[in-house]
Amino acid sequence: MAIHASDFLYRFLVLFFNCLLTFGSYFCFDMPSVLQDQFTGVSNCTQSQNCSTPCDDCLGMSDDNYNLLYAIYAWTNAVVVIAAGFLIDKVGNRIGVFTFSFLCVLGSSTFAAGAMLKGTSYMLPVMLLGRLIFGSGNGSLTIVQNRITAYWFRNKELAMAFGITLAFSRLGSVLNFLLTQNFSEAHGLTWTLWGGAMLCGLGFISAIIVGILDVHGVKQLGDDANLKTESKKVRPSDIKHFSISFWLLVLTIMFFYNGVFPFVADSSKFIKLKYGDKYGIDTRTAAYLSGAVYDVSMVVSPFLGGLIDVIGKRGILALFCALLTIPVFGLLAFTYWYPLIATLWLGITYSFAAASMWPSIPLVVSQSTIGTAMGLTTSIQMIGIGISNLIVGQILGKNQHLSDSDVLERWKFVMIFLLANTLACVATTVSLNIVDRRKGGILNLSRRQKQQAQALLKHETSNINDNKSLEENLETDPLLGDKSPRIN
Repeated sequence: MAIHASDFLYRFLVLFFNCLLTFGSYFCFDMPSVLQDQFTGVSNCTQSQNCSTPCDDCLGMSDDNYNLLYAIYAWTNAVVVIAAGFLIDKVGNRIGVFTFSFLCVLGSSTFAAGAMLKGTSYMLPVMLLGRLIFGSGNGSLTIVQNRITAYWFRNKELAMAFGITLAFSRLGSVLNFLLTQNFSEAHGLTWTLWGGAMLCGLGFISAIIVGILDVHGVKQLGDDANLKTESKKVRPSDIKHFSISFWLLVLTIMFFYNGVFPFVADSSKFIKLKYGDKYGIDTRTAAYLSGAVYDVSMVVSPFLGGLIDVIGKRGILALFCALLTIPVFGLLAFTYWYPLIATLWLGITYSFAAASMWPSIPLVVSQSTIGTAMGLTTSIQMIGIGISNLIVGQILGKNQHLSDSDVLERWKFVMIFLLANTLACVATTVSLNIVDRRKGGILNLSRRQKQQAQALLKHETSNINDNKSLEENLETDPLLGDKSPRIN
């Protein structure tokens, strides 16, 4: 017997293939982090060349060029995702999911091909082009993924669905940190990068399936005509209707991720350098310790999402996440505690932050503008991360000829910079909670309180006779809106 789109199993089937969309792309995203020594080492070097990482399969990048691989990914996201979010709102999920998953395959393949050009002047430009194409696909693909999740789980298990999606994505990241170094040692750098491209191909197959399920399910639910009507009404000028709560939420996400992503991108080399002698940490162990951030996120995110669906308190949790992240970079900068303490700690705060911040976006914008809002949020987030990667690269500089103590001093300043971003996140979350409380406290409502507020809002608008005026009002107001009744 066929499963109907209104059934519990159907939406979780959509969720499963929706999760697989970004499994391979998240695996590929942090491959340079695991392979940092091979990216920045020099092949066949001698002692007279002062090579810190001699090897036979290295690319010879400087630290600032290595960080440019992450920066150009972030910049591409910043430019592309705004248009991508608006495009998805206009043309729907199916076209978006096919287009952006294909770009992930093309970008990761170009990146792998660039590594085959090592020793030539073409290597870095081709690899940067690959990251650019990959970035234009992966950031936009995440927006489609979130939009599909927001539709199928609206007023249901929304935060839990976001948490499961994050867990699957982070499973790709975790397996990258666990397997990539071993695979590279056994089969070489080039085949390792091509393996990542093949995993992106898995995402493209999933895109075909989830696109079919989404289109078929929407028709079964009778929402096809309604969604097309809403899509026609979406305009770039809708951005002016976004509330101050939305913009503060955007800044909160940007500053928090400014601390997490640049750290993970560079942390394996930092951990090996600072803690290697004291604790006997080699390159492979350093990659495992760096990946602990994502290990925690993969395990706990679905459970946190389910919990947040029930208790709410998204704004308060975001504030506590920022506050509790402050000691992480302090420990890394000024102590020699075993680094797993810091990476596990960061993994916990990152998990709470992701489970509370991103699912808050559909609560402060209208259903028809979720793609635009997600695109704008991702763009500003990536602008911040791109600038942070550049700053980290500039702080580290070309340090091949520096002593270990001088390099560690530079790493200390990197950790202080990441700490400064966390402090900025604290400031924006405080402001977010103040504004949200004045507007009804939607971010901190529990499931029961939200249901009461929606019932009260429906009652207050039941006397409005002009249905067209009501529809237009709901198109520009957030889900519950600044006019939502206050529930004590």
